[in-house]
Amino acid sequence: MRNIEEYKEKTFDDIRHIDELGNEYWEARELMIALGYSKWGNFKKVIDKSKISCNISNSNVNDHFADVGKTVPMPSGAKPKIIEDYKLSRYACYLIVQNSDPRKKTVALGQTYFAIQTRKMEITEEEYSKLSEDEKRLYTKINVKNKNKYLFDTAKKAGVNNYGRFNDYGYRGLYAGETAKQIAKRKGIDPTKEDILDYMGSTELAANLFRISQTDEVLKNKKVNNEDDACKTHHTVGQAVRQTIRKIGGTMPEKMPTPEKSIKEIEKEELLKITNTQ
Repeated sequence: MRNIEEYKEKTFDDIRHIDELGNEYWEARELMIALGYSKWGNFKKVIDKSKISCNISNSNVNDHFADVGKTVPMPSGAKPKIIEDYKLSRYACYLIVQNSDPRKKTVALGQTYFAIQTRKMEITEEEYSKLSEDEKRLYTKINVKNKNKYLFDTAKKAGVNNYGRFNDYGYRGLYAGETAKQIAKRKGIDPTKEDILDYMGSTELAANLFRISQTDEVLKNKKVNNEDDACKTHHTVGQAVRQTIRKIGGTMPEKMPTPEKSIKEIEKEELLKITNTQ
């Protein structure tokens, strides 16, 4: 554990810079390498998603993602090339690691290192109520994605190897027996190409967020240690969330309307707005 902590601090402290005013910052190109990305195009997609997260949390994107360029010398006396780069705040780095590929070990280390900024992603109930439906979907999807990372990590420790099976047990509990593929078919989307979460409204996403966070909690509290029990737990929690919705007179998840626009489409629109204001 100590070696991991030392590696984590060395990795992200070594690329930390201090400007003339004493403010810390990180360069996107350096962070890209530290997080295990080899292609700027792939990492730029993560940055774009992180800008959207920043905007939704009512933070000024330009304050955290300063657009800068680097001059790279070219061989044989050719004209130097200017490449895209960003001067990132600690909060920007936090958002980037939250939107990065969770399968990369250095991403998990980065999430811990930059976790001090977690509170900045939280908004009050009053602030949430003022968001548009599209903004609520974006905000909730971000939370679902992040909570899912923790759930799958907990599930792995609980002995889960087949994550598709584990995931389906949760959906079946919440959606009256429907699997992820069946939900996708009902919504008219191809599950091999599109994420069903991208075709859920804010209320349906919130129901799934509750399912995910509570399953994570129960698996830990009950110290589940095999895949079968983990799947049963996920199914039971899904059923419990469904019963709660029925008890308060809410709409069952499978009866909730499928939005016309996917969250990916909304993200593109939001990113275009941010780009046009810079």
